Amino acid sequence: MANLNVIEAVRFYVRRMIEDCHDNIKGLIMDKETASIVSMIYAQSELLQKEVFLFERIDSTGQKSLKSLSAICFIRPTEENLETLVRELHDPKYGSYYIYFSNFLQTNAIKTLADADEFACVRVIQEFYADYLAINPHVYSLNIPTTYHKYYEWNDSVFHRTVQGLVSLIFSLRSRNIIIRFQKSSNMARTLADQIYSTVKTQTDSIASNINDTSQTIVLIVDRREDAITPLMNQWTYQAMVHELIGIKNNRVNLSQVPGIKKELEEVIMNAEHDEFYETNLYSNFGDIATNIKALMEDFQEKHKNQSKLESISDMKTFVETYPQFKKLSGTVSKHVTIVSELSRLVGLYNLLEVSEIEQNLVCQSDHNDIVQKIKRLIHDDKVRREDILRILCLYALRYEHQSNNELNALKNEAQNRQRLSEKNIHFIPALLNYGGQKFRQTNLFNIQTPLAITRQFIRGLRGVDNVYAQHVPLIKDLLEQLLRGKLKDTFYPNVNAKDQINPNNRNSANQLQQQGQIIKPSEIIVYTIGGITYEESLHVHMMNKQGARIILGGSYVHNFSSFIDEVMAGAS
Repeated sequence: MANLNVIEAVRFYVRRMIEDCHDNIKGLIMDKETASIVSMIYAQSELLQKEVFLFERIDSTGQKSLKSLSAICFIRPTEENLETLVRELHDPKYGSYYIYFSNFLQTNAIKTLADADEFACVRVIQEFYADYLAINPHVYSLNIPTTYHKYYEWNDSVFHRTVQGLVSLIFSLRSRNIIIRFQKSSNMARTLADQIYSTVKTQTDSIASNINDTSQTIVLIVDRREDAITPLMNQWTYQAMVHELIGIKNNRVNLSQVPGIKKELEEVIMNAEHDEFYETNLYSNFGDIATNIKALMEDFQEKHKNQSKLESISDMKTFVETYPQFKKLSGTVSKHVTIVSELSRLVGLYNLLEVSEIEQNLVCQSDHNDIVQKIKRLIHDDKVRREDILRILCLYALRYEHQSNNELNALKNEAQNRQRLSEKNIHFIPALLNYGGQKFRQTNLFNIQTPLAITRQFIRGLRGVDNVYAQHVPLIKDLLEQLLRGKLKDTFYPNVNAKDQINPNNRNSANQLQQQGQIIKPSEIIVYTIGGITYEESLHVHMMNKQGARIILGGSYVHNFSSFIDEVMAGAS
């Protein structure tokens, strides 16, 4: 069975739009969000090859008449977009219109468009469910930087957008026999799960009629507040490091702050679909990347040496034929050498290896006195950034929240005296405890002294840890492993409207299955994390999928530490 793939799901829809428009010359009209959705999975050069010669925003003004072009309109079904489209149809600039909405369209909206089509220009109106960003084959985002409203509740507009995005994802993957489970401790997760269930049940027959069906798609809705640790950690795999230390936004990386950067490299595209080196090294650790970039350089130098030998007509012909690939390789080398060099510079400049080791010790070890002394040393190390001091204090605050000899206040005072904490940083620590402290969580993130934790630590001790900077394992991996074994407890992650999902005719067989102790394992899992995901979690899901699981991971946003601070503070009272 093929792996689930959100990139292929969105590419399928875009390909269909272009193929359904049989005219030779086409223009692609998008809004701000759908432009991002398309740019994540198609390069402009690919679309040009499909005879798409114009790219326009629907809200752009002053466009001259282009009656020779057919317009493929791919837009979200918002009131603003509908109003703009109605104005466009009253005074059409294009010869014909093929209109595709990224989500459900209300019936009255179709009537409004029909009434506006006075010149009979509209050829197609269709719903294509591509209302999310496809980041990696198994990772998606709704591109909502801040989900939480005041007191960590839903904002109406964000809630509506979340429902639309998640329903769109479910339909684009053509999921069947859907069981929706949610984190019981989160009111936001419960509210979202109820609405997703209601919407999917109203629109299709995809909801499972029997929760004991042996072929299930589990939609698991969790809240970032249950694991506030993972977004605090420094990262050591390529994609995650770039996002943490530089930032990735819609596959674009801004390198304008890099010392001595060339103008053509101030912004680069990092897309694994069109960059073989990036695809190969997405999950490589920092040490391996350095080795691999050296191999890439040597390959380029060898090709460059061959390119310089133009001694015959045959050599010239070969040069002309291979020049596009050579030029592409040259761009790839320049880009990745620049990025890896910058990562290396930042790691050394800010003493990140030592910072990360203390982070890992805080989360995975338990010597309190030793940790306090190490934190004090960091506070007095002028190479360590303010944000890294904040990370460490946040991890300490979560780890030792209710410990009697907690020294958080003393450490904060020492950091303030050394001017290592800004005003915003000081307020973030209590906000984080309110956000993801023990009062909210239903999970013991640090697994201190539980029988299962002691067993795991013993086994891990026997095997050894390959990488001291990768000891921490995100909570979502543990939840998914339990779910795959059919062991995730209903008491903590209940099933929405379980009674409605049991077919009365199957009630006896369901009871019989339970009496026999048969474990029902999902055939595929879709995860949605309210409050966003991280690339560290993406790495672990990728590894699970390599071992045969079929899991899609996504959430409101892909966070690094900087964006996570904004997320937490947005919901603080």
